Amino acid sequence: MKYRPKPGSIPTQPGVYRFRDKDGRVVYVGKAISLRSRLSSYFQDVANLHPRTATMVTTAASVEWTVVGTEVEALQLEYSWIKEFDPRFNVKYRDDKSYPWLAITMNDEYPRVMVGRGAKKRGVKYYGPYSHAWAIRDTVDTLLRVFPMRSCSNGVFKRSAQIGRPCLLGYIDKCAAPCVGRVDADEHRAIAQDFADFMGGRTDQFVRRVEREMYAASEAEDYERAAMLRDDLGALNKALEKQAVVFGDGTDADVIALAEDPLEVAVQVFHVRAGRIRGQRGWVADSPGPPATVSTPSSRWSESRPTRTAVESQGMLGWSHWTHASRPSADSTGVE
Repeated sequence: MKYRPKPGSIPTQPGVYRFRDKDGRVVYVGKAISLRSRLSSYFQDVANLHPRTATMVTTAASVEWTVVGTEVEALQLEYSWIKEFDPRFNVKYRDDKSYPWLAITMNDEYPRVMVGRGAKKRGVKYYGPYSHAWAIRDTVDTLLRVFPMRSCSNGVFKRSAQIGRPCLLGYIDKCAAPCVGRVDADEHRAIAQDFADFMGGRTDQFVRRVEREMYAASEAEDYERAAMLRDDLGALNKALEKQAVVFGDGTDADVIALAEDPLEVAVQVFHVRAGRIRGQRGWVADSPGPPATVSTPSSRWSESRPTRTAVESQGMLGWSHWTHASRPSADSTGVE
């Protein structure tokens, strides 16, 4: 296979990879904890591969990858790309019932945060999907100390209202206990909206707010509250580590990186929507010589109108190492 990556050129970090055919169509999208280990497994003797995998590898003409921070981020990006490109060799996501979502039932009088599967419903906000239910439950448990919204079932909610006592989460301050009137419907909906905004990528405002309150409590010598807010801040930062957020203010942007040598210029475009990477495109062109100029296909830009575009030569806000694309080369056994 002429497009086989050069030895040692594939990073060892988590990431998502795409195989393309000779016409540039994406034929397979996958994720890996270690891109090097996973991609290397495709380029062994074809006779040792599963028949379907062997067909995919021989159909492909190039491979490219994007490095991410965690396995959860890899799953989210993999899912987005499978939905976007509908690769012929991907069957994993045909049935979304296998993959859990985080859902916030904003259509309820007292919205509930829950982990669910299956078809989406009108009036419910969804986030994900996630590789394992425990991954999102852990995030929810972390965030409930900062956004103490309802997470119980309808049966538990009604029973608590009838007996006049909240469930355990109400006693440990992981629920505002609207069931017993500690907060009214409007106050609880505001908490749920804050939770939804945080999950949607608008994270900076909440981190800054908790920091301000923590410092104010410390200056007022209310050290018990300052300690509580410090723990809240830690919970927010812990949750952020699991989210593929690159702009904490929920920005929509097309972020461009350029890298060149005397012969070629490489371009990478990351499409960021609501603060998260939703898509990526990269290509390599012959360098026209100094000063380098790169023309971006107008058809690509006509698809969306970003509110902000960031351009930085020789790096993309620290992401320039994230993506590497391959194409056949006559002077090597294969490059990415």
